[in-house]
Amino acid sequence: MSAEKKSILKAGLILGLFSFVGLGLVSYTHQMTYEKIAENERLFIIKNLRELVPDELHDNDLLESSRQISDANAFGTDTPVTIYPAIKSGTLTAVILSPTAPDGYNGSIKLLVAISRIGKLLGVRVVSHHETPGLGDAVDTNKSDWVYAFNGHSLSDPSPKYWRVKRDGGIFDQFTGATITPRAVVKAVFNTLTYYQKHKGALALGKEHTKQSDE
Repeated sequence: MSAEKKSILKAGLILGLFSFVGLGLVSYTHQMTYEKIAENERLFIIKNLRELVPDELHDNDLLESSRQISDANAFGTDTPVTIYPAIKSGTLTAVILSPTAPDGYNGSIKLLVAISRIGKLLGVRVVSHHETPGLGDAVDTNKSDWVYAFNGHSLSDPSPKYWRVKRDGGIFDQFTGATITPRAVVKAVFNTLTYYQKHKGALALGKEHTKQSDE
């Protein structure tokens, strides 16, 4: 083999080695980043679950007790909804559901909606969104207290025709220059309450020993 061919072969091997190492580093970085993001999301979910349903309302592990459902007719999207039943001494005290509002201004808005056993909202949190900074991002508790307006409401308070933003004749505020985002969230929360009302018996039986209190 000539010196020129040996040089070309050596260069090719070196290039191949660098490509292999580079690919490995990219793959490793991606895996580490993915795992870090997943862990951060898990911790964020846990933080919000504890805010919505305090420890004194349940003695089960909310994450361990969770399960998923899909009901496009109820939630307006095929995106699976995670259910976190809160159980105290074998009795269902509350349920947290994770619906997605598919019709946000800049895409889907992922929520956590906590509902007490009797159907009242314990709270709503936005888990992720892509709404415009300074406008639609007011759904985020880091930006405003808008979502706290849901606390204590139910399907009958207000009546269904008022489960809208004020511009549409409802009771919930819209944002200056941004109506689509709050409209989407209000609709998703209402749909979640409606689902709970129709299926609360089945939700309570998510664990074999779970029973609903008569209180």
